[in-house]
Amino acid sequence: MANQNDMRTPLSRVRGLGSAREGTEHFWRQRLTAIANIPLLGFFIFVVVKLNGAGHAELVAYLSQPWVAIIMLIVLGSGIYHMKLGMQVIIEDYVHGGSGKLLLIANTFFAIALATACGFAILKLGFGG
Repeated sequence: MANQNDMRTPLSRVRGLGSAREGTEHFWRQRLTAIANIPLLGFFIFVVVKLNGAGHAELVAYLSQPWVAIIMLIVLGSGIYHMKLGMQVIIEDYVHGGSGKLLLIANTFFAIALATACGFAILKLGFGG
């Protein structure tokens, strides 16, 4: 309970305690990636449906087109970044203490590893793997 003689506002009493001052930026990044994922995942679904039943050679030929490979890399980047932001919110909200910090680090490394592996696969196919 605040001291009766304290003339500070509630905001001034808590300033510097708790807020990392990046909540709004995080919120907007998550919303922007969500909006970007709508047409990007639409393209991804189109590619999956178009290549349904296609052989390996046909898949490689389609993904070897530069514009397709570039859009697939953008789909990958936006989707994984959105996933990382969402998992960060869940970890920050529900896990406290030292294990929360370890999970945030693991979340970042997992997103980097996933993006690297998937990006390598798309680039390998894009260059005629």
